[in-house]
Formats: sequence, C-alpha cells, structure tokens
Amino acid sequence: MKRLIPFTFNRFYAVLILVALVPASLGYMYHEGTSTTVTELEFDGAPGSIVFIADPHLRDANIDHIERTVDQINALHPSVVLIGGDFTYRGEEDLPLNQVWTQIDAPVYAILGNHDYMAGLGGPSILSKMLLVQEADLRPDTYDVSILANGDVDDAFAQKVVQELEKDGVTVLRNEAVTLDINGKQVVIVGLDDCWAGKAQPPALPATDAFTVYLIHEPDCRAAWDADLILAGHTHGGQFRTGNVQALDAMGIVELSGLKMKNGVPTYITQGIGTSNFNPQLRLFTPPEIVVINPATAP
Repeated sequence: MKRLIPFTFNRFYAVLILVALVPASLGYMYHEGTSTTVTELEFDGAPGSIVFIADPHLRDANIDHIERTVDQINALHPSVVLIGGDFTYRGEEDLPLNQVWTQIDAPVYAILGNHDYMAGLGGPSILSKMLLVQEADLRPDTYDVSILANGDVDDAFAQKVVQELEKDGVTVLRNEAVTLDINGKQVVIVGLDDCWAGKAQPPALPATDAFTVYLIHEPDCRAAWDADLILAGHTHGGQFRTGNVQALDAMGIVELSGLKMKNGVPTYITQGIGTSNFNPQLRLFTPPEIVVINPATAP
C-alpha cells in the first residue's frame, strides 16, 4: 500500500498536467499558424522585391489570416507577386474568396496546385501520387508526368479556379512563360501546370540572359532546367516540424522547406501561408511564410 499511494498520486498529477498542456499546445499551434513570417533571399541578377507565396487554401476559417498576409505583402512594396498554387481547400464554395488577391498592389502571376484539380487528396491518393512521381520522366528534354493524370483529376473544377482567379486580376500560367521588365532588369517567369494532375509540360524557351524563375507546385517534380531559381510550395514545411522531421529534411531524405540545391539549380520551397489538414490554422515550428527576393532597401 505504501508504494501504491505515491504511484496513484503521481499518475493523477501527470494526467492533470497533460490535460492542462493540451489546450495550451493547441493555442500555441494556432498562434503560430496565423503568424506569418518574412524570408528574405538575395540573388544576383534578379530584379528587386519579387514576392512569392503558396498554398493559401482559402476558406471562411482563414480568410482573415490571408487578408492580413496580403497587408504584409503590400508593406514590402512588391514589384510582382508570384503564387505557387493550391488556392482552394475542398470545393467550389471557397472560389469567391479569391477576391482577396485584388487587394495586392502589384501584378500577380500564379500556377495551379493539386488541390485546384482535386488531385491527391486523402492518404491513399497522396501515397499513390508520390509513388507515380518516382515513375515519371523528369529529364528536362523529355519531361513527362502524364502518368499522374489518373481518375481523381477534376479538369472542370480547375477551369473554374482559373476563371475566378483571372476575374480577380491574377494571371494564371499553365505551361507558359512571361517576360517582365522590372526597373530595367528582365525576368522570365515560367509557370508549370500541376504535376500531380499530370498537367506539367515545360514550354520551350529561347536562349536568354534574363533572370529565369520556374514556378512549380510540387518540389519533387522539378527537373534540371536551365533556370536561375525554382520556386515551389506544396509541403507546408511539414506543417508539424518535430525534431525527427527536421532531421529528415536536414539529411535530404525529404525536402520540406528552405533553399535546396540540385543539379546546380537552387530551389526555394516555401512553407506556404495556409493549411489544408485542419480547419483552424495549426502549425508547429513551421509558420506561414512570405518570401521576398532582393527586397527593396528602405530610403
């Protein structure tokens, strides 16, 4: 009995502490999930103040957070804003929320992500897409991901996403390139359609001295293109970045966020600004992220 009493006492307090910590932990994760950070990158030859975001996953539950993020973007005085796909969360009811992009004080160019095709949603489908990427031809001269265009791809929904975005002033690049002149410097933006939907087909590009940026949603689908920079999203930085997840990323076993070098081409994988797995914005050690390339210096 003398041993049983302290054991019961300790167990009671352990449960009590656990019950107290759960809401505190959820509160911290919600705070982090709605606190957007700014990452500054410097690249020689790139025009100033190019802003990149991805994965807004718009819905009623996060529209206030996205509006605050747009205010942060405008405070950076962007020359152009690039959005790396996954505008939607689950369905058509969220499409009108894309009006938020009309508040951006700069030209906006974007690509579609897998959610915008309703592709690869749910555990078994995600695993299937990841395995099919391994079978796809990712060589730059023969690039072919059509193997991923299986039955869960909703082309009609994707077209509705494009129509809503273009109505709200966003130029959607679907295997297209656009050349911009920003303060006397040329930049080529190459926007690929979504890989998990089997739609990505890199366009042929003429030789150029312009700073060339490829936008692609899923980083695993990139190739050794003749690019100065590749920008990708999709991963949310892991969304819950525990020590084990951080170690896998650091060892290169998975690629979740940050600047990666492959085939001599730098790729930046953003943590995104929204979440897709929970209705409240929950994150752990991977806050929402705005990326700004060659930020303007304050006067």
